[in-house]
Amino acid sequence: MAARILLLLLISLICSVAFASDHSPLQDFCVADLDSPVLVNGFVCKDPKLVKAEDFHISGLHLRRNTSNPFGSFANRITVNRVPGLNTLGISVARADFAPLGINPPHYHPRASEILTVLEGTLIAGFVTSNPENRLIMKVLNKGDLFVFPAGLIHFQKNIGPGYAYSISALSSQDPGVVTIANAVFGSKPDISSDILAKAFQVDEQVINQIQDKF
Repeated sequence: MAARILLLLLISLICSVAFASDHSPLQDFCVADLDSPVLVNGFVCKDPKLVKAEDFHISGLHLRRNTSNPFGSFANRITVNRVPGLNTLGISVARADFAPLGINPPHYHPRASEILTVLEGTLIAGFVTSNPENRLIMKVLNKGDLFVFPAGLIHFQKNIGPGYAYSISALSSQDPGVVTIANAVFGSKPDISSDILAKAFQVDEQVINQIQDKF
């Protein structure tokens, strides 16, 4: 009986891990047909006979992007929408550029964990655990350092060095999605009612209105 219970627990654990990220491919590749009108969970496959090397390729990740914005950062995300060959492979990549004191504001990826490597400069990076602990786990990262952000948890980075910084991240989904907390809460369309947000953040509605005006 104990062995049977252990087996059931093991099967349950394996299944939970298996469905924690994109489904595994059932063939060599399934290059996305981005022009297909058929709607599926992901993209339908292009005819393998029409697949080209370009479907698996993109250039320009060595280029610094423009960080002249209020955040002082730019995230160049390479997902299935830009590299169709990523379809069904469960991976994507992103390069983040940071001006001095630039931030990648608090956000989360609903469909992926992330592993970040600093290639230039010094970043402070952290994530917050789920309720009820809401524990902040944070680390200063220098060139060559790596940090992991678990799927679905709010995380952020800030350039704390005197100069420019950039990082490369790998993510465990062909299309991780990104939800920037401030944009989602204060920039929803239509707006979330200010009385709801005022009660949630324990501030006056006037404060909420001022913030919403910025988004």
